[in-house]
Amino acid sequence: MELYKLENYTGQLLEASRFRDYCPNGVQVEGRPEIAFLASGVSASLDVLRAAIDVGADAILVHHGYFWKGEDARIAGVKRARIELLLRSNVSLLAYHLPLDAHPVLGNNAQLAARLGFEVEGRFGEQDIACRGSLAEALPLSRLGARVGEALARQPLVIGDGDRVVRRIAWCSGAAQGYFEEAIRLGAEAFLTGEISEQHVHLARETGVAFIAAGHHATERYGVQALGEHLAARFGIEHRFIDIENPV
Repeated sequence: MELYKLENYTGQLLEASRFRDYCPNGVQVEGRPEIAFLASGVSASLDVLRAAIDVGADAILVHHGYFWKGEDARIAGVKRARIELLLRSNVSLLAYHLPLDAHPVLGNNAQLAARLGFEVEGRFGEQDIACRGSLAEALPLSRLGARVGEALARQPLVIGDGDRVVRRIAWCSGAAQGYFEEAIRLGAEAFLTGEISEQHVHLARETGVAFIAAGHHATERYGVQALGEHLAARFGIEHRFIDIENPV
């Protein structure tokens, strides 16, 4: 599969051009022109790059790539080491950020819903990347927290009354704690994201709306896997997901 044909297809599939993002979506580092083996991971860390190169990947697909708005533009330090490794190995890096959060089937939030038994009823937040809806069956918060931990293989931090029954829920993968107040206004009884900030503990306690911090990495494993598997099936290439543990 040609690198830029893969990029063109993926960009159209995820409607990448409609998003105002904080980084370039698509090819970020160009390697060999043909792809037979695609590796994927959550973030383009050195550990992910090395593991992908070790198994023979021609290209690496990630959710968190490089060249973020506002960062130091110089190719030095850690950035130099990462890009040097890709260029020396002639391996491409493709990244999709907000488009991969938002896709209604392959996206992080759609994949979370499928794993956690959430029914999507609407969207909200920046460019409609967050979801609101309901549980397939109402559960006490303590049981919902246990379900999240089991499904994501990571114990979440749960702020709220464990005995309170939850049916209406809002969620957004990653570092989306800033959407908590909007979720409350929309009538959610619980909000799930990856990270939590100090002020949101107080907000949860004072409003009675539960906050579930399930891990930034843990909530964003599934979109990139689903996209990699879709591309492999579509174009007859090999795909392998590389999961480097991250406690955040």
